[in-house]
Amino acid sequence: MKSLQKGILLITTCVLLSSCYSYTAVVGKGPQTNQKASKWNHYAVYGLAPISVVDSKELVGDAKDYSINITHTFINGLVSGLTFGLYNPTTVTVTK
Repeated sequence: MKSLQKGILLITTCVLLSSCYSYTAVVGKGPQTNQKASKWNHYAVYGLAPISVVDSKELVGDAKDYSINITHTFINGLVSGLTFGLYNPTTVTVTK
């Protein structure tokens, strides 16, 4: 019984302490005007199969200095959890 409780505690701790991932790329001098544009990437089967991926050049426009941030937000994780991992979105944010 104690090993079952320890196992449940370990799994619960791992789930609660997991974090959302984030990747940021800075181009040029980085964001200058703090204008932001966001869209979702759409993936299937735990993120293995891309369905629709955002063209970041479309979000950047003609800006020469900007940053691109790709994150798995709480809302993205919630949607992924509700679909049991069959649909996994990520959020792309471009800051000019």
